[in-house]
Amino acid sequence: MKKKLLLSIFTLVILGVLAGCGNTDDKDKETATDTTTTPETKPETETTEDTLGPVLTRLESSKTLNVAFEGTYPPFNFLNDKDEFQGFDVDISNEIAKRLGVEAKFIATKWDGLIGGLKADKFDVIIGQMTVTEERKKSVDFTDPYVITGSVLITREDNTDITKLEDIKGKKVGVGGGTTFEEVAKSVEGADVKLYKAMSDYVQDLANKRLDVIINDQLLISYNIKEQSLPLKIASEIVNVDEIGMAINKGNEDFVIKMNETLSEMKEDGTYKEIYKKWFGTDPLES
Repeated sequence: MKKKLLLSIFTLVILGVLAGCGNTDDKDKETATDTTTTPETKPETETTEDTLGPVLTRLESSKTLNVAFEGTYPPFNFLNDKDEFQGFDVDISNEIAKRLGVEAKFIATKWDGLIGGLKADKFDVIIGQMTVTEERKKSVDFTDPYVITGSVLITREDNTDITKLEDIKGKKVGVGGGTTFEEVAKSVEGADVKLYKAMSDYVQDLANKRLDVIINDQLLISYNIKEQSLPLKIASEIVNVDEIGMAINKGNEDFVIKMNETLSEMKEDGTYKEIYKKWFGTDPLES
């Protein structure tokens, strides 16, 4: 009986030891598993200037928005008597720059050099009455339109036989080279289209009877006829609607978004309409 009791006690001890060993192994396995499967905590990626496009990066450091236009296109952009740039584009640019926390710097460039200069990073944006076209969108990106306007036919005051686009057939037509006005003129078969580098030159040629008609923007020409007492008149309804955008070099999607947001804010709070009415005396056309 005693032997049996001792044997039972010995058996229980052995089982207890084995059970203890088994629990230790399980804990070791659990510890090993926890160690190998717990993911490492990675630091959050910080936003730096390296994540910005070239233009916004440049604005961060220079605090200057370089704006290009012709500078000879009243009432949009031109030099006043003090050799200071003024006009609708200038006011729009200054307001945008203020809201971006920078200062606008204006760079006058000939029309045919604007896109090339932008692509060469000579300036940050073109705010100079550039119509959005599919061809131009191959080279640059555009913001949402900041002006909706249209092309019209302009003749001398005594002209009565040009009132619609098809009437320019067989006529000497003056337009700016590389503009949408050139495209409109050349859409009429038989029109004798003359290309110019400066608007003032073909306006002068029309007044001096070297041209029969010119094509240009309704807002621009109405302002100039009034301000300069030109012996000209708008002879037609709008022959082509133009959506004017701000041109930005490709690879700056963040800057395009920022400019669109700023323009939208200006329209929502009434600042845009105030600037528009200052220069054109009427409410802006809506797209």
